[in-house]
Amino acid sequence: MSLHVQRCGGCGKHYFPRRLLCPGCGADDFVEVSVEQGRVVASTRTSDGTTLLTVECAAGLRVVARLIGEPEDLPPHGELPFTTSPATPGPAAFVPDPTHAGDDPRRLPRDTPLRECTIPGMLLARAALTPDAPALVCGDVHRTAAGMAEAVARAAGALAARGVTAGERVAFLTANRVELLDLVLGAAWLGAVAVPINTAARGAQLHHILANSQARLLVVEASLEPHLESLPALPDLQARWVLGDRTEPMQAPVSPAFVAPADPAAILYTSGTTGVSKGVVCPHAQFWWWGNNVSDQIGIQPDDVLHTCLPLFHTNALNAFSQAMVSGATYVLGGRFSASRFWSQMADSGATVTYLLGAMVGILDSQPPSALDRAHRVRLALSPATPGRLLTPFRERFGVALLDGYGSTETNAVVATRPGKERPGCIGTLQPGFHMRVVDADGADVPPGTPGELLLRSDQPFAFASGYFRMPEATTAAWQDLWFHTGDRVCVEAGGSIRFVDRIKDVIRRRGENISSVEVEDVLRAHPAVAQVAVYAVDSELGEEEVMAAVVAKQAAQLDFEDLVEFCGPRLAAYAIPRFLIRLDALPLTENGKVRKPELRSRGTDGAWDRQPPRPRPTAPDSAPTQRTSHA
Repeated sequence: MSLHVQRCGGCGKHYFPRRLLCPGCGADDFVEVSVEQGRVVASTRTSDGTTLLTVECAAGLRVVARLIGEPEDLPPHGELPFTTSPATPGPAAFVPDPTHAGDDPRRLPRDTPLRECTIPGMLLARAALTPDAPALVCGDVHRTAAGMAEAVARAAGALAARGVTAGERVAFLTANRVELLDLVLGAAWLGAVAVPINTAARGAQLHHILANSQARLLVVEASLEPHLESLPALPDLQARWVLGDRTEPMQAPVSPAFVAPADPAAILYTSGTTGVSKGVVCPHAQFWWWGNNVSDQIGIQPDDVLHTCLPLFHTNALNAFSQAMVSGATYVLGGRFSASRFWSQMADSGATVTYLLGAMVGILDSQPPSALDRAHRVRLALSPATPGRLLTPFRERFGVALLDGYGSTETNAVVATRPGKERPGCIGTLQPGFHMRVVDADGADVPPGTPGELLLRSDQPFAFASGYFRMPEATTAAWQDLWFHTGDRVCVEAGGSIRFVDRIKDVIRRRGENISSVEVEDVLRAHPAVAQVAVYAVDSELGEEEVMAAVVAKQAAQLDFEDLVEFCGPRLAAYAIPRFLIRLDALPLTENGKVRKPELRSRGTDGAWDRQPPRPRPTAPDSAPTQRTSHA
């Protein structure tokens, strides 16, 4: 593998790692230089034992490189082949012999005994392997790996001081902040179970989560405490800990409890958009496998900086922390997603990897061009549910590869897209360690190329959730036949690429045809005036359903519904073209960035434009004819 560097066309200087804007003159016209071999001209050994080599390459370029391996491994004459990621931040890193390189010594071993694949085990192993390496950034808080383990031990001490013991549930109602991460991990350290709650939960939903989880202690942010006052009684809830605006002091550290990889570490509640929220019981080892699988799939390196703006009640943000612990990367816990500040936040943190959801990608793409679009070091974003049409323009505009994939709170990183293998419309391929089936409504396997429900199994011990907390019937239904039934329709194409079709509950049935809301959304998003769109079913006066779309227009764009329908004509089957269209200033989103389609459905067609006003209903001869008013 070659070492890739860039030479600025403005000032002529070489830079490693790859830059998007020249830090010297600000130019963006770089010429890539590929170097296969280098000659060691100087070496030094740092206080932490790292060997740094000055390597002279082609065109007089000199690179300071970190040696992975021992000095005696150097080939004769100091000639070294490079094996480095072109976007790895910091000094170049290379292995003397790529055929015998093995794992990066800063990465936790893949063959770690299963008994140690727990959250305390992961923290302790990271602290022992690279104690002084950066591990966490959250606002003004910067921690090393050793400091991270100590902070979690202190958070566990604070929970123990409030009477929390192993096996008990601790609920959290707070936005992203360093104490939330510390206490969620601290609960696992103590052998207790963390229950982070969506900060948007209110009323009956919030009460259901607190009651169903039987949480003993609730840690709540002061600004959210008023939402608790009107809730019915919660007999299991014995104490409340209110977090103020300032960082909370923690107690003296406590030793980690003995926990098994199958023991529950967290209960993560689903959004409850189709019924009451279900608490997904996530074992300790599930987080270990998330960290290992994703790190391998997208190539996370110890020098990477992983920046997430997703909330910690979402499995994505918790799993990103596991990726950092396993790989030795730095984890940056940011605040809530902001399209206007996103790229400046990435630049400030030095992020090289970030995490997005499909709706966020569309929102970023709809922002006006800015000098910040490429003034960052992000090389890739893990972004499930990304519209295929955005892959190329997003990379060209922002310099970031979007990697789709599939993994739910109940499962793991089952389907992934490897860097450089992006394919519009596909979520990736099945990954090692997992099995899948695609079945029809009767549970029979469907032929390749035919959509069906995705069923999953894992060979990795405790990589999947163990069920829904105190909901045995829901658990039995989801894990029937010992396969996890995802509720998602997919299609496996030639070569093993998997295409996501739709959530089964979002499939629209019109005139005897099944319509994928995702496919209709992809077409509508391709219209130059459309920024965001959600397609969903509404009731039809003829039975079954009609197709409706809520559309957010791009800034200053003229959105004409008749033009939009005409645009769909050659791109969609006639039965799939939306009948009802409504323009909104913004789509209703969950805290995780997903569109609240049940909320849109509940609004009905009031205020919508109807491209096909219904014909008058047949009337009795003596009665006055009636006509349903179409929506303007």
